[in-house]
Formats: sequence, C-alpha cells, structure tokens
Amino acid sequence: MSDGFAYFLSFLAAAIPAGMPLLLGTLGEILTEKSGNLNLGVSGMMYMGAIFGFMGGYYLDSAIAMLLFAFLGGALGALLYAILTVTLKANQNVTGLTLTIFGTGLANFIGENIMLNSPSMTAKVSDELMARITNIGIPVLKNIPVIGNMLFNTNIFVYLGIGIAVVMGIYLNRTRMGLNLRAIGENPGAADAAGINVTRYKYAHILIGGGICGLGGAYVSFITCSGMWIQDCVGGLGWIAVALVIFASWSPYRALLGSLVFGALSVVQFYKPAFMRGISDPLFSMMPFLVTAIVLVITSIRMRPERMQPKSCGLNYDREDR
Repeated sequence: MSDGFAYFLSFLAAAIPAGMPLLLGTLGEILTEKSGNLNLGVSGMMYMGAIFGFMGGYYLDSAIAMLLFAFLGGALGALLYAILTVTLKANQNVTGLTLTIFGTGLANFIGENIMLNSPSMTAKVSDELMARITNIGIPVLKNIPVIGNMLFNTNIFVYLGIGIAVVMGIYLNRTRMGLNLRAIGENPGAADAAGINVTRYKYAHILIGGGICGLGGAYVSFITCSGMWIQDCVGGLGWIAVALVIFASWSPYRALLGSLVFGALSVVQFYKPAFMRGISDPLFSMMPFLVTAIVLVITSIRMRPERMQPKSCGLNYDREDR
C-alpha cells in the first residue's frame, strides 16, 4: 500500500466519526420536518443531550445510562417545542430559536455546577467508561481489508448513526406509519380526514427526532471532548445540521453522504497536504460554515420538486380550519 493511499485512508477514518454529530442532528431534524414541523432548536437539543448524557456517564458510570439520558435530554427539549407549537400553536421559527438559547444556557449552567462541585474544578468521566464507548470492534468484520478498521472498529456513535439512518430510510419509505408521516408533512388536513391522528404522529416523531439530536450532543461531550465537560462544546454544529437537511433533500441516506463531506471538512486541517501547509488553521476551521452557505445557495437554486421540503413544514395545523 502506497504512503499516499494510506494517508488518505487515515483521513477517511477520521472524517467518518467526525461527521457523526452532524449526521445524528440531521436525522433528528429530518424526522421532525417530515411531520410538518420546522425545529430550529437543533443546537439546543444537542446541548441538552450533551449535558444529560454526560451526567448519566459521570454519575452512573454506565454507557447505557449515558445513551438513555442523552436521548431523553434531547427529547425533553423537543417536548417543550411540541407543546408550544403543536398544542399551543406558537410560531415554529421563534420557538426553535428560543429552544436553542434555552438548551445552551441550561447545559452550561448544569455543567458549571458539576465542575464547581468537583475537587479538581473539572469534570471528566472514568477511563473505564471511555474504553467501553470508543474503539468497539466487531469480530471478523474489523479484519476486512481497508474498510474493516474504519467502520467496524470505532466508537459506539458511528454504529448508532449509520444504523439509525438505514432504519429511518426504511421506515419513511417502506412502512405504513412512515407513509402516514409523510402524508402529514405534505397535507395534514387530508391525512386527518383519512383517519390519521395528526397530533399523535407529530408528538411522537418530534420527540424521537429530538432524542436523536440529543445523541449527537452526547457524541460531542464524550468523543470530541474526550469525556470531559467543556462549556459551549456543541458550538455551531446544530446550525450545520439544519443546513445538511436541505443538502440531503430530507433523505436519511443522502444525510450519510453529507455528514461524511462535512466531517472531512472539519478534520482536513489536520491532514492538509504539503502545498496547503502555509494556510492558517483558522481558515480551515471556518471552512464547514463557508461551505454550508454555498451549499444552501446551490441546493436552493437547483432543488427538484420531488426533493423539496414537506409542504406543511413550518405551518401549524388546526383541524378546525379544515
């Protein structure tokens, strides 16, 4: 194997897990928007998942508790959003933005208190828990040449992200409940007339979508931050995830490709070729956000009708208006 090819494989092996928080945030938002609700609070739900998942791992020293708490943290943020938009008919854009502020503040508040109550003024989960989360190898599969080490000897979030994307794609396109959900996203009035419980579907899928976003936040606190709580750790990942929904044309399968591209952009500064060594690292750090803006412009211009946002997305449904 040539040195150049080996270098490319190491870059790809870093890009795949780096895209997982974006993939999970994107999948959660896709599920939410398929129900006809636009939730701009992805960052807030990721923050809530990050801190709740961190507490599960920090206090209970359990990978299962970490994942469960992260999911529930994101779902709690989504529940607040659902109550305000589905039941109380509040403006979806304003509610989502408020959720981002609330989730960020709540996570930083709880995280600061955990650190203040720690003897070392820092908060970090045990090395034993980190070992159970990272470098989980699947026997036989991890020995496959080239792809084995990248896909089958990695952290638990990579398996979750890819698995959720595949299951969600099948669910949305091959099951009756998935087709009902898509009908609600396109025309909730017609779906209601056909006997589909619109409110129940919206609540269920908004909460599940929020929980998936919460898992993306847990990736940041456990993998990106190596199990140590760091204030403002999620940063702008939630906003990139919202943009990736458009890039993926509301398809879980295309979200896999999008997360790989943006994951590669986030780590390229550590693998830049020799002719790019003179470029400042901050320029590489801003690259994902710059490409996000470019992608939004291009996809908005060239969007096909079959890949458009669900028609009722962003509009509150009131059955009395039918």
